[in-house]
Amino acid sequence: MAPRSPRSVTPGSRPLEAMEDWPFRDQDVLMASRSRQVCLTCHWFRHHAGPNCIPLLTCQLHQGLIAQGEHLSHRCQGWTDDLTRQRGWAPEAG
Repeated sequence: MAPRSPRSVTPGSRPLEAMEDWPFRDQDVLMASRSRQVCLTCHWFRHHAGPNCIPLLTCQLHQGLIAQGEHLSHRCQGWTDDLTRQRGWAPEAG
């Protein structure tokens, strides 16, 4: 049987199996948000099945874990209106 090749998150990133070893993101990266721009709606946010099928919430931009529930009320500087317009994730106003 041929060895299984690791699945990549993004080109040049660590394999999916290493995600559970990523550090948790904290207030240095995540800040409270009362808008629709939270981790859950970010292009970089992902759910993955971790050990024992417990979901891991990850930020691919910062290669870090997000604590359960934080994705609903927090965001980071990587999620800005300028980045949104530049990447084309939302129509430009005006």
